Amino acid sequence: MTTEQNESQRLIALIGKLSEKLPGRHMKVMEVCGTHTVTAQRSGLHSILPENLRLVSGPGCPVCVTPAGYIEQAVELTLSRGAHIVTYGDMLRVPGLTMSLEDARRQGGKITVAYSVHAALKLARENPQEKVVFLGIGFETTTPPSAYAVKVAHEEALTNFMVFSAHKIMIPAMEALLADPNLAIDGYLAPGHVSVIIGTDAYKAMTERYRRPCVVAGFEANQMLLGLVRILSQIISGSPAVESVYADRVKAQGNIAAQGLIDEIFTTADSRWRGVGVIPGSGLVLREAFSKYDAKQVFDLPDPQEKEPAGCLCANVIKGIDLPTDCPLFGKACTPNNPVGACMVSREGTCSAYFKYRKA
Repeated sequence: MTTEQNESQRLIALIGKLSEKLPGRHMKVMEVCGTHTVTAQRSGLHSILPENLRLVSGPGCPVCVTPAGYIEQAVELTLSRGAHIVTYGDMLRVPGLTMSLEDARRQGGKITVAYSVHAALKLARENPQEKVVFLGIGFETTTPPSAYAVKVAHEEALTNFMVFSAHKIMIPAMEALLADPNLAIDGYLAPGHVSVIIGTDAYKAMTERYRRPCVVAGFEANQMLLGLVRILSQIISGSPAVESVYADRVKAQGNIAAQGLIDEIFTTADSRWRGVGVIPGSGLVLREAFSKYDAKQVFDLPDPQEKEPAGCLCANVIKGIDLPTDCPLFGKACTPNNPVGACMVSREGTCSAYFKYRKA
């Protein structure tokens, strides 16, 4: 048996002992990180937890929480407005209100899949006659590259380059879920990637207000198990706090330079989360000084709408209310090859991970 396996067994046994100290109490811990979702499903973590401890997935997949109306607006930009859309690949097949970006590309829309904002900037420089629109998707982890691209475009007076921002910040969403008594979340396994940027101190106000443990963990199964140990220990002691078991990567203050870049280019605004609704102060929009690089303002786009396909339970899956298998479409009308809901599109989506690792 390897050292890692020995550590897994030790942590599993410890979780069992800690859970026994909470007889009659059923605890629900939520992870809000797509990578945690995949790790938990791949490792079978759910199946080894005590009966009174449940780990559920929250809105940690950025693709999954992007409104269908945003996709529809991106489709409109390329099919009706002549824009050249540049996007990360995981957005291509996300269903909009009527079609996906992949469908739009089949109909002649100019859509380029890129791995970085550098490709979008290069495309704008080499094609000054085109309006190049980069789709800004994701949380604090992917926002700095979008901010960097806007800053470069501003310095170069590259006015045919724009960002269509659907960037979101995680903590307001976490607070919104804690404020819902129907969800009854007992603690958070906080995201590693986001925490690298914002730091552990960013969670303190939320933890103090709602009196729920918040533990930052890395992406291996043992890191998640250790995070659960710390959450259970806090529940038993009655002393909820912010902790990190990912201290080699996550600092108290986070990445100050990245935070400064985000703040220079973006400001907060209310934002719609697919499946959750509008959450005050949870989105990021370009500051007025950079309005000429803001696709929403340049093309005068309204706030995106949201409409889930009939029968799709993505909204409840994102909030940890239902399991993917509770959805009547799961594995039937909705599969990774033919996704109906956003949770089945991204590999970090709960339905996609569940289908791949727990189908049997």
